Formats: sequence, structure tokens, C-alpha cells
Amino acid sequence: MELLRIQQIEKYYGNKSSLTKAIDDISFTVDEGEFVAIMGASGSGKTTLLNCISTIDRVTSGHIYLEKTDITSLKGKELNQFRREKLGFIFQDFSLLDTLTAYENISLALSIQRLPAKKIDEAVKRVAKQLDIEDVLQKYPYQMSGGQKQRVASARAIVTGPKIILADEPTGALDSKSAKLLLEQLNRLNRDHNATIMMVTHDSFTASYAGRVLFIKDGRVFNEIRKGSDSRKQFFNKIIDVVTLLGGDVSDAL
Repeated sequence: MELLRIQQIEKYYGNKSSLTKAIDDISFTVDEGEFVAIMGASGSGKTTLLNCISTIDRVTSGHIYLEKTDITSLKGKELNQFRREKLGFIFQDFSLLDTLTAYENISLALSIQRLPAKKIDEAVKRVAKQLDIEDVLQKYPYQMSGGQKQRVASARAIVTGPKIILADEPTGALDSKSAKLLLEQLNRLNRDHNATIMMVTHDSFTASYAGRVLFIKDGRVFNEIRKGSDSRKQFFNKIIDVVTLLGGDVSDAL
């Protein structure tokens, strides 16, 4: 079932004397329960696209629909409610509050919704178990490893039961072991809990955990591939093939 529809969106930055087109007439849909990766070189528009979907940024033209609601027209309280109830966002730099424990960071969004303390406790412990961070709930960010911080940030993103999880380079600040662990847990959330995930990444290995990859070049969708029945290794090789078409070395171009 269709969850997200991106319809002919464009995004310009600057003014008439110096205008930059970051997104150039992009359209696609995402079904409920899909895990979609967005890849592209630096400056291709992939993060701008994610920011427009998350309403961090506004499109210049076009429409974005989530559950048939045009989110490009939301303002004020409606926009705040949409962000609070429908979106989960995972940032590359974790964006945890240093003065709060992991438990408090995760529960903050639920507290804002004024849920009863018992329900908050149940929800936090449930996602902590899913992401294997039960042993760090009472720790502060400075007491955690990078991988633990990112899993806490992921728990915070999913604890409200959002319709879609948006991840911006979620493995960018992690070592390879922590990155793999996080990706396996995101994959499990997608597979076992039908979580819908959109993830921006420059890394082919990270993208291979998704079920579909959109390649962005110069603000447009350049190519799209689906995993289908392929193994993750086979899908990784297909991603590499497209990366090669885009030009440049895998490690520094994407």
C-alpha cells in the first residue's frame, strides 16, 4: 500500500542573481514497509530531498503526500503535530541531549505527547530490547560508544511508532562493526515490524541493506534498482555497477 508520494518537487536556493536548483522535478512513491536507500555524490540533492520529506526544508514547487495528506501545505500546529506523530528521524551526529540519560532521551518525545508514565516506560523498554541497548538506559551519552549512541538515537526515532523513519547517513560516524550492527537492527525493524525506512547514504555497503536504491544525480533520479530475490552480496554488486555508471571512485564519489 502506498505510504509516501513525491510529486514533481523542485527546490531552489539563493536569489535571482545566484540561483541553485538542488532538486529538479523528482517524482516517486514509497510503499508501506519498504526500506529505501538514497545515494548520490556530494551536492547531488539527496540530503535536500530527505530534508524536504522531513519538513526541515520546504519545496519550491510540487507536492509531498504522506498517507494522502499534502505535507507541503501544513503549517503551525498541524506541522508540529505531523512531525511529532508521523516522523522518526535518525541523524548522523546522534543529536542526543548530553544532560539526559539514554532512557530520558528516548522517552522525551512520549513525554511531550503527555502519555502516562507506565506507557512511556513500557514503550522505552520495548524499543531498547529491539535495539539491544537495555544495559545503557541509565547511562549518559558521554558514557556510551558511538554505536550505542546511534542505537539510542534510533530508539528515540521509532519509540513513537512513526509512519516513516528518515535516516541521514546513520552509519557515517560509526566504525565498521557498529555500522553493521546498526544496519542489521534497522533491517530487522523493517522485516519483523514492517517499519518504513528512507535512508540517505554515500556508502554502497550500507545501501545494500535496503530493498530499493534510488540514485540521485544533479537533483534528478538517475537510476533505481530493487533487491528482489537477490542476496545482499548480489545486490551490493548491482549497486557498485550503478555507482560506476555515475562516475568516480566508490569510496569518494558516493
